[in-house]
Amino acid sequence: MPSGHTTGVETNPTYEQDGPPPVRVALSNDYEIVLLGVAEMLARYPRQVRIVDITTSTRVPHAADVVLYDTFGRVPDVDVKLKEILAENPAAKVVVYSWDDYPEDAALRAGAAGFLRKGLTAAELVAALVAIHDGGQPPPEPRADGEAVQTWPGQVHGLSQREAEMLSLVVRGLTNDEIAARAYLTVNTVKTYLGTAYRKIGVGSRSQAVAWGIRHGFESTDDTGL
Repeated sequence: MPSGHTTGVETNPTYEQDGPPPVRVALSNDYEIVLLGVAEMLARYPRQVRIVDITTSTRVPHAADVVLYDTFGRVPDVDVKLKEILAENPAAKVVVYSWDDYPEDAALRAGAAGFLRKGLTAAELVAALVAIHDGGQPPPEPRADGEAVQTWPGQVHGLSQREAEMLSLVVRGLTNDEIAARAYLTVNTVKTYLGTAYRKIGVGSRSQAVAWGIRHGFESTDDTGL
């Protein structure tokens, strides 16, 4: 099993409730700051979902009904980590949580039980996770005015999540052409994201951007490859 960090979360409710128990959710990603942002969203709804693990590893140590896999810093079709999460957690439904440039069909082809787009409000995300767990359909589209609760590397420096994702791939050693091909973007779009990111963090070259990224939390904890 690849190395990674796991935070166990209290698995016993501290109150009694009518109706079904909350869905047990494990959160997985390569970056702890990303996981903490998603956890903050879900923690508002303890009667519907209960977070049992927050992990950068591929195996969830506690029993989970759903593994919510945030794809920050990942690219579709060559997403080795998604394949390992699916293989190592056969009892859980794995749900991919991403943007449109990570195609839904790529997630479903790999074996994911569902795909949810970032932009859902916290309430919509919870409702979708419960629906997928129960075998139903999640909401078709997020609202444009969704709550902005997530966190990601570089956010405090003004980077958007898309800019941060592009920078994380640069730190991993991908070229612009590789990022474009694997993230289903044009090279010009990648260059635009990186250009605005470089200006915001005050660097003028790729090597400076990599050094900045390593100093500011853009090194992945994962060793399963891209």
